[in-house]
Amino acid sequence: MPAPPLSAVGLSLDDKCAEGETICTWTYDATGSVTVARLADWLVGKPLALLGLALLGLAIRWVLHRMIDRVVRRAEVGVLPDRLGRAVMAGKVGDRVARHDPGATRRVQRAQTMGTLLKSIVSGVVFAVIVTMMLSELGANIGPILASAGILGVAIGFGAQSLVKDFLSGIFMIFEDQYGVGDVVDLGEASGTVEAVSLRVTRLRDVNGTVWYVRNGEILRVGNMSQNWARTVLDITVDHRENLARVRQVLKDVAHDLWEDEDFSGRVIEEPEVWGVESLGYEGVVVRVTLKTAPMEQWAVAREMRERIKARFDHEGIVMPHPHRAVVTHHEPDPEA
Repeated sequence: MPAPPLSAVGLSLDDKCAEGETICTWTYDATGSVTVARLADWLVGKPLALLGLALLGLAIRWVLHRMIDRVVRRAEVGVLPDRLGRAVMAGKVGDRVARHDPGATRRVQRAQTMGTLLKSIVSGVVFAVIVTMMLSELGANIGPILASAGILGVAIGFGAQSLVKDFLSGIFMIFEDQYGVGDVVDLGEASGTVEAVSLRVTRLRDVNGTVWYVRNGEILRVGNMSQNWARTVLDITVDHRENLARVRQVLKDVAHDLWEDEDFSGRVIEEPEVWGVESLGYEGVVVRVTLKTAPMEQWAVAREMRERIKARFDHEGIVMPHPHRAVVTHHEPDPEA
């Protein structure tokens, strides 16, 4: 004969199974054993409830991350229509149209950085809420936990001021768009390409491949070499005896040829300039040449310019000074001579 239900024997759910403990109630109705009912609830009901909360948290996190990805994709495109954006960024110089949009690259980098930050915040909040609900499901009184969390937060704030400083600095750096993923920056002790930006640390890789982790609170100044546009500055040293007017004309021709080269279309975004004599030194006369370039293209343009200048100087017979070493020998007179 099956066991009578709880209500038939004068027992309430509060005495045997808590309100909402379906597994416990079903097991007791089937077996009539309180021990088996409570055991079944702990072995089946609690794990299922915890698993359900975990799956719920993962689902909420997935949905929120997909929403953030949609916002990031819209931010990468920008608020201006494509035609208007091209009209603003494209400028015609003679028969040449600058096709490169330095603002678009920057906009994509900033959107990706903000997306990473928002995803980190969402994951942290969802994790904290789900863990609290799990503790409540296990029977823990979360009231004192929530109350003590505020006191603990104040204590941690005083005891971990450097951590709070890192977080605040990271928030301002991201929202002020000081740098983003993909930028080449100089942070003082370390410089290189930014690979990741979080609220606490910035990870960058230098030219030698070394990965640096810099705490945001320790960054006192940032030099960004890839924001909007860059400039290649070349100081070319020639012999004192060279005709400076001829040297300037040759440098101008070399730079103009690079400006009109189709392979560098979009890399050099303005007509190059020869600023003239920068300094007079013992080794020779320094003449400065500048080229305005797209972000992160200044180094490739500089290398190409140096090669072309060297080849052109050799062709024109322009001498670039190089160190000389004179060896003086002293011969003692032969007393017997």
